[in-house]
Amino acid sequence: MHAIPERCARRPLSGGLVVPYVTLIHDGHAAFGVLDADKAHAAFRRRLCQICGQPLDERCFLLVRPADAAEGRSPEPALHPECLPYAAAHCPMLNGTRTHYRRSPVLASHPAGRPCSEPSCRCLSGTTDEGHTARSGSPADRYEAWMIHTRNYRLLSPPDRPDVPSGISLDVPVLRRRVLRAATLSPEQQHLMDQFNALMDGS
Repeated sequence: MHAIPERCARRPLSGGLVVPYVTLIHDGHAAFGVLDADKAHAAFRRRLCQICGQPLDERCFLLVRPADAAEGRSPEPALHPECLPYAAAHCPMLNGTRTHYRRSPVLASHPAGRPCSEPSCRCLSGTTDEGHTARSGSPADRYEAWMIHTRNYRLLSPPDRPDVPSGISLDVPVLRRRVLRAATLSPEQQHLMDQFNALMDGS
């Protein structure tokens, strides 16, 4: 198991894992993989690490999928260089153990799959991942970590909601790129890849 970063020493644990600062917590339970809108927006605006919740230093990492690169923004708060390896080792989307995106939660249920009996609960409306519904059940994307200098950290917002950050601009100098996981191939793509590999092995 990857050691808990010193920066995360005071973070709460769930199942032995650090609960990231931006994770939605409902009724004392951490919904790993679901962002709390208020905390995510605070992390964006205050330049906080999404894992430990502490201010970013001179350099930080941004999580980037191909769709994010095409849009020119990373939709999640940044990470410290020390916190990235821990996240990459334990997050199932980053370490490759989850091959597909989670299916969208059923209305009025908790994002982690537990029933919610609170009429005014924000457990669904208080999440930021608006693209989750579109990705629901789809094969996992390729994930990369891009290191940037924090002096180039620039927030982006939708034209109709300039006060709400939607991500961090990728239109900046990238100091380093690191592949965290390859994309999950569809059965057809995997078949073609197997055929290609067999052809190459026989040549």
